[in-house]
Amino acid sequence: MTFAQSYDRLVSFAEMISSNDFRTGTTIELDGAVWRVIEFLHVKPGKGSAFVRTKLKSVQSGNVVEKTFRAGETVPQALLEKTTLQHTYMDAEDYVFMDMSTYEETRLTAKQIGESRKYLKEGMEVNVVLWNDKPLEVELPNSVVLEIKQTDPGLKGDTATGGTKPAILETGAQVMVPLFITIGEKIRVDTRNDSYLGRET
Repeated sequence: MTFAQSYDRLVSFAEMISSNDFRTGTTIELDGAVWRVIEFLHVKPGKGSAFVRTKLKSVQSGNVVEKTFRAGETVPQALLEKTTLQHTYMDAEDYVFMDMSTYEETRLTAKQIGESRKYLKEGMEVNVVLWNDKPLEVELPNSVVLEIKQTDPGLKGDTATGGTKPAILETGAQVMVPLFITIGEKIRVDTRNDSYLGRET
């Protein structure tokens, strides 16, 4: 890497964002870590200066904190990159992902992946989020197709009752499914809210 490239890289990592421009999902750098804005409120008191009250979630640890910024205060924006990788296998506690074009491997811990683990299976393609070339987290597709491994016997004729029952999927995740669903069937699940979307043939 040339000096010019190194300089450009440093400048890009140091881009600033104003607290006035915070939106849900904005990522910022504080104390050497990446935080995502999950709530924000612009406050203009009758006396004193305006400020922005935020709720921030640490991308690395999942911790949530409340922090207040002065209106117009600037902070470094965390520039995140996404790359599509395939989950290939487990190595002890590490989840190993591979770039299928270069065969380069990337490892993430269970803590880094968090709740997404419950829908992750080998062979699945996901977005791995990088910060300063370090893997931070995994973004699953909005929906996945998984097989039912455990549930109460299916009840024919219950398609119109609207009743549901718990089912365990092949990855260990538990979701609520219609009463007529049986073991061995494949269903589509919304990974954002754990909801049943339908059968897959």
